[in-house]
Amino acid sequence: MILLRHGRSTANTAGVLAGRTPGVVLDEHGRAQAQSLVERLAQLPLAAVVSSPLQRCRETVAPLAQASEFGVTVDDRFVEMDYGEWTGRELRKLAKEPLWKVVQAHPCAAVFPGGEGLAAMQARAVAAVREWDAKLAAGHGPQVLWLVCTHGDIIKAVLADALGVHLDGFQRIVVNPGSVSAITYTETRPFVQRINDCGDDLRSLVPPKRRRHRRASSDATPGGATGTS
Repeated sequence: MILLRHGRSTANTAGVLAGRTPGVVLDEHGRAQAQSLVERLAQLPLAAVVSSPLQRCRETVAPLAQASEFGVTVDDRFVEMDYGEWTGRELRKLAKEPLWKVVQAHPCAAVFPGGEGLAAMQARAVAAVREWDAKLAAGHGPQVLWLVCTHGDIIKAVLADALGVHLDGFQRIVVNPGSVSAITYTETRPFVQRINDCGDDLRSLVPPKRRRHRRASSDATPGGATGTS
């Protein structure tokens, strides 16, 4: 299965935690990322394309679906994390909240005020992935290839489960907008084939400019890296 993070959105460039805010769309770069997926993925024998119901995900897979013979199935279980009262707020301000340190160091204990817990999110995302994989394998054979377009924290949580990493370690995983990760599920264990594959464009690996002697932050961005550097 392929885990595709949606292309860069207007919330990513604004430094805002979009969550489930309606109307968040891809920015110009995000639309270009979506179009580039046609060349990268259209030749793969995909049995299904599944998407989060949010607009930025549906926009990301639209060019791929148009170039192929299949439609897109929306599954609400792949929707973005419910960040509750954090939704729509600037990340730089959220970093000053006491809960931020819990999200960084002990994600399994983090529950967003008025929203969802990270552990609950991982449980519903992993259950959805395994259910889809089993259903498609039953219909198309064990080598079936399929894709789901979803969100940064969702993908990181599914990858952590596949890697056998405790949820408290999932912030060590980076998943940029427009990136592809891949997992093969078997009877014994999952095999992680790709993580954060951005194709031939490796500019996301270039460190951002910082003031001299200033260390890179060890904090992860809720919702996933913004890809704005």
